Amino acid sequence: MRQSPRLHGYAVFAAMLAAAGLPIYIHAPKFYVDEYGIGLTALAGILFALRLFDVVQDPVLGWLAQITRAWRGLAVGIGVLVLALSMVGLFAVVPPIAPLWWFALTLTGLFSSFSFLTICFYAEGVQTAAHLGDKGYLRLASWRETGALLGVCVASVAPTALIVIGAPFAAFAVGFVGVCLLALALMRGEWGHGGELGGMGFRVVLADPIARRLLLIALLNSIPVAVSSTLFLFYVESVLGAPGWEGPLLLLFFLAAAVSAPVWSRVASRIGTRQALLFAMALAILAFGMVLFLGPGDTLAFALICLASGAALGADLTLLPAAFARRMETVAPDAGAAFGLWAFVSKLSLAFAAVALLPALEGAGFVPGGENDQDALRLLTLLYAVVPCALKLLAIALLAATPLADDAGGPLRSQVER
Repeated sequence: MRQSPRLHGYAVFAAMLAAAGLPIYIHAPKFYVDEYGIGLTALAGILFALRLFDVVQDPVLGWLAQITRAWRGLAVGIGVLVLALSMVGLFAVVPPIAPLWWFALTLTGLFSSFSFLTICFYAEGVQTAAHLGDKGYLRLASWRETGALLGVCVASVAPTALIVIGAPFAAFAVGFVGVCLLALALMRGEWGHGGELGGMGFRVVLADPIARRLLLIALLNSIPVAVSSTLFLFYVESVLGAPGWEGPLLLLFFLAAAVSAPVWSRVASRIGTRQALLFAMALAILAFGMVLFLGPGDTLAFALICLASGAALGADLTLLPAAFARRMETVAPDAGAAFGLWAFVSKLSLAFAAVALLPALEGAGFVPGGENDQDALRLLTLLYAVVPCALKLLAIALLAATPLADDAGGPLRSQVER
């Protein structure tokens, strides 16, 4: 009989994955601009091309996760090795080839291993949640997503905190290797408990209308996070005129998300996941809207906005994956490939933000760390504030029409109108 799952292991593994996700979009573009003088448009093109590659790659990785289920522990170990080496190559190795192509090569290894590990991790989580009994999906989500948020917190602020060393990004990469080793140790024995996967993949998931809606909601809801993450460092430095405050403000934002995550889980258990998410989305719109009224020197006001928007993020990153995982219990409990779709949605949102926003800023004459005219700064502010609000409104409209399993009004219908 399977022993009780080690939920702290899931938290640490989630932290490792999270550190290799969103923070890379925060730090890598600016790092390669500052260190190697690569243009914003060129970086955006690489990031978008990698997402196009994912269209082909992620189904293959989902299939690979299925056929290696019996050896999942070994497969995950190899994936973590690729992830760690790619992170070291990205930040701690002087590019042996043209920096732009080294950026592309290391990110390919990083995001490919990230996708494979995410598929395996969330697929295993479906089986673990079922083993935990009633409300197990929320209990696991609380541990997993809180760990992920703490991972994002540390990874987002670490390069700033480590600047006293003189090579902060190299130190961050080395520290990430240590986290990888710890995550592997804590998750030992947790892999491969699911049943036969039977070749089920994307088709089974996409045939379910509620699963499709959840994926679309996740996309619409994650793009605002991608937008704010992509532009955060530029906004603080150039609009607020607060260089040096990027790290503390990022830490405040993600700590608010981490602290709020278990609170949102408890709220959802009382009023339902959908109602909790709708409330959080409204809070995010209010927070992003206030950005329009800020200018140079308004660092304290922006810190309050970081608190509010970070708290809203805690709901997004905790409750939406839990809702999708619970739906997978009904639709395709053994379909590990289904979580390739979830990983793809997250990465697509980040790529959209990069390819749509960075070239627009460069076209408006925006210069990172340099002197900028009011038109460029105004565009940066509008992109940072208005785009997230518009997308959140679309996500709210779709979520309001999507029944979830724990809605207060009764059990989830098996189908909704197409």
